[in-house]
Amino acid sequence: MEFSLLGPIAVTTGSGELSLGPAKRRSVLALLLLQPNTTVPLEQLIDSLWEEEPPEHARTVVQGHVSRLRATLAEGGAEAYGIELTTHGSAYLLRLPEELIDAHRFGELVALARPEAAPADAVPLLREALGLWRGPALTGTVTSPPFAAAAHALEERRLTAVEALGRAHGALGEHEQAAAILYSAAVNHPLREGLIAGLMRALFRTGRQSDALEWFHRTRRLLNEELGVDPGERLREAYEEILRAEAAGAGRQPSRPADATRGAGDGPAGAPSFHVKHGQGGRVPLQGGADAGDAVEAPAGEPAAGGASGARGGTEGGSAAGDGSGRTGAAPRLLPRPPARFLAREEQLGALTEALTDRTTGESPLAVVAGPAGVGKTACAVQWAHLHADAFPDGQLFADLRGFGEGDEAAPAEILRDFLLALGTPPERVPGSAQAASALFRSLVADRRLLVVLDNARSSAQVRPLLPGGLNCATVVTSRSRLDGLVATDCARPVGLQALGHEEGAALLGAMLGPERVAEDPAAARELVDLCDGLPLALRAAAAQLTARPRWRLARLAAALRDERRRLALLSAEDTGMAAALRMSVARLSADDARLLSALATSADGHLNASVAAALAGYDPERTQDGLDRLAEMHLVDEEATDVYTISTLTQLFARDERGEGGKGRRSGAGEESGERG
Repeated sequence: MEFSLLGPIAVTTGSGELSLGPAKRRSVLALLLLQPNTTVPLEQLIDSLWEEEPPEHARTVVQGHVSRLRATLAEGGAEAYGIELTTHGSAYLLRLPEELIDAHRFGELVALARPEAAPADAVPLLREALGLWRGPALTGTVTSPPFAAAAHALEERRLTAVEALGRAHGALGEHEQAAAILYSAAVNHPLREGLIAGLMRALFRTGRQSDALEWFHRTRRLLNEELGVDPGERLREAYEEILRAEAAGAGRQPSRPADATRGAGDGPAGAPSFHVKHGQGGRVPLQGGADAGDAVEAPAGEPAAGGASGARGGTEGGSAAGDGSGRTGAAPRLLPRPPARFLAREEQLGALTEALTDRTTGESPLAVVAGPAGVGKTACAVQWAHLHADAFPDGQLFADLRGFGEGDEAAPAEILRDFLLALGTPPERVPGSAQAASALFRSLVADRRLLVVLDNARSSAQVRPLLPGGLNCATVVTSRSRLDGLVATDCARPVGLQALGHEEGAALLGAMLGPERVAEDPAAARELVDLCDGLPLALRAAAAQLTARPRWRLARLAAALRDERRRLALLSAEDTGMAAALRMSVARLSADDARLLSALATSADGHLNASVAAALAGYDPERTQDGLDRLAEMHLVDEEATDVYTISTLTQLFARDERGEGGKGRRSGAGEESGERG
């Protein structure tokens, strides 16, 4: 006889599974199994079974369930296994060998595993332990706080075992297996920092450094949005290790098969832990697990494992880092992965090429990709960066400035620290002030061919300290604001993005859904483009809805989107969507400008002039004109011609929804940042 808590509550015998009856009866059994060989008071059972005030006959109900459980266990041959359910006054006791409970066996197997000291032995132990799980713990019990807490505690133990298994595979050099194991758990638990840190290390060691860094930035945004906190020490350490190792050329360490004979006595020989020198100063750890073995240092004057012997303009043996320059090893490649199903934008890509490869001005080229939320600014900049990466052999740097996201924008000192670490500067040589760090950054890259991508900027002032000074460097900035200040003082070349036309929008739907599905109803595809305002983010969210509903025709989704009350909700996909993207733009407005936008949303057709806007908002003409100029700069309205303004349908719907929520007009700091910021 075996008892299952790690999944649906079940009792299994040699002849099959016993019938346990309704949820409350299963819950009584679960509570007794959670405290085996211990008396459980009747009052505790009652408190656990009913979330609110229990009924007057609660004692009778529990007694009835215990009686039926006792009979069921007896019918299954409980006595032969040494199992007995007894009454002790007003308490109950389930006496049994604890190894019959899957949660107990799970705990014993995990306790035996030593992922760092004996990884080859730990892998099968942990796999067997995790194999006992058949779904979410305590499935089938009532949804009361005590059971929720118990299920959460068991899930925490499972995740700890998953992390340990990842470390064991990493210690054996099996980084692909470690990444696969940790990935699914990280997707379901995106705020568990230790899990994400382990996944980042595993991904980096398989050569997927852009994916590893993308996980860090995604987790940082989620922590800020949902908990209002910054990444903790474990996550930050993993990030900085990857940046330093990337700069030093540590890169990929090939996976190797586990040595079947290696066990607890073999020490750290199998651990993929090594250190790379920064010239003569210190060493930088990069570990596959939390406690990987002893360091392996490169002899003085020789390149570290995986590193280059020097750098252009530096001394032999990689000693250039001794002056703080960090000019050793491979060039940093910090770009996110290329955008999926990227289409069109040939004109804008051409404009970026013209702006960023112009060497006739005697200045470091700078371009600003600007446009409304969801139009695909980030995708366009990253696509161009990947297409032209070979033109920047000394590296590509990328940073999310969080200008339009939940929480505070990124401080220049924070971004500069990441850049300097990526360029190989030892941590102790990174200046504490933004001004000094900016000067060091410009000095390091002065003679390099380097591309800098600054995504999601809020203002020109945020960008300026991050600009390189070298003539062979180029910088791309994306923002929902036009950043007129950069155009005025730094001769930035503006590259505007507009909504997609019918043909381009339908092509994007075809790329996401398959051309056959779009070809079935081209008229519905055109209507979907209109209902999405031609915005790539909205079209991708619509495609996600259709992908999840393979039997739906395009016309059915179009019909659903015609309902303006549902449109923004339908144009969302998990952690990304138009409502979240627009919320981040509106959250950066002043109270006056937010009220003006809310007033503009009441316009019947979205077309108006300054006089109409003033009447709708109740503002004087000068105040209205200033507000319209600021909204146009943020791409929340569009000035089609002199004194002719338009507001998109989706922006109107969002502003109306915000206006209708308690009449506040705006919720400061609410919402989520779009996964594709546009």
